Amino acid sequence: MNVLIVDDNEIARDIVHQIAGRIKDVKIIGQCADALQAYNLLQETPVDVILLDIEMPGMSGLELTRNLGKGPVIIFTTSKRDYAVEAFELNVADYIIKPVTPARLIQAIDKARDLLASVEEELNMSDGEFIFIRDSNIIRRLKLDDILYVESMRDYVKLHTAQKFYAIHNTLKTVEDRLPAAKFLRVHRSFIIAIDKIDTIRDGVIIVQDRTVPVADAYRATLNKRMNVL
Repeated sequence: MNVLIVDDNEIARDIVHQIAGRIKDVKIIGQCADALQAYNLLQETPVDVILLDIEMPGMSGLELTRNLGKGPVIIFTTSKRDYAVEAFELNVADYIIKPVTPARLIQAIDKARDLLASVEEELNMSDGEFIFIRDSNIIRRLKLDDILYVESMRDYVKLHTAQKFYAIHNTLKTVEDRLPAAKFLRVHRSFIIAIDKIDTIRDGVIIVQDRTVPVADAYRATLNKRMNVL
């Protein structure tokens, strides 16, 4: 569980970091001193849970939550009770009144874990031949052989087929973990490619049925090795 801590008070951030970092499946991926810094980081880094203060200069935690939409699970950590009703209208996992204690944070993390588990049910592997995805309000079976490539678009992931794409609310890392590594390979921070669908590679771009997928330098050697390029 990747966790981001956002609070304009450095001491408060360090306290939460110290407590949360001791929870077994929690990985603290960073700290941010304001909401705008957090927003920018979230455009580049997948985060499961945000431990978020509310009253901060510039942009408040409530405003950040609204801007993220259906983004990471939010746990508010604040010294004020005044925002509780407004916070829960945003469907946050929990609302902790400072000072944050280990018992209270563990309780909140457990709630976040349950929410994440329900999200992961949107994408489940079967016998290796297909996956189930939630397409709007429909759970749809999608054959793995039909997937050309997968593309990350902020809070959503697009699974591209020859005919259309399906957009699901999930992270690219979650999708990558559930796709068989023998068939699919990450080639960019925002793209996963079906190896057997590659037509050509030219000038740092993969061509798949007349569509282009970028290849990042960091993934090029692994791609060449997997393709057994001579």
